[in-house]
Amino acid sequence: MNSIDEIKILLQKNKQRLALELEQSKEAIFLIKKGTHSNLSDEEKDKIKIQLLDICKAIPALAVFLLPGGALLLPLLIKLIPDILPSAFQDDIKE
Repeated sequence: MNSIDEIKILLQKNKQRLALELEQSKEAIFLIKKGTHSNLSDEEKDKIKIQLLDICKAIPALAVFLLPGGALLLPLLIKLIPDILPSAFQDDIKE
């Protein structure tokens, strides 16, 4: 497999992960709105907490990526600090 094929596969996987993160964020927004007029279950509260933590993790990773040379630095940071990525992107670290 050549480099272009590998890049295509990585882009496709990350596109799917980003779609998953967006779907989870939509669910969290719905739950937050629901929580303004009714009580949330413990499971719903946990979903909101996990998603808010994922959003907080994504911001520093994006900031590092946007820095000059950040595309090279981010993989190194991921090796040192595996929890820097949102949960939808964590399976690459386990593989």
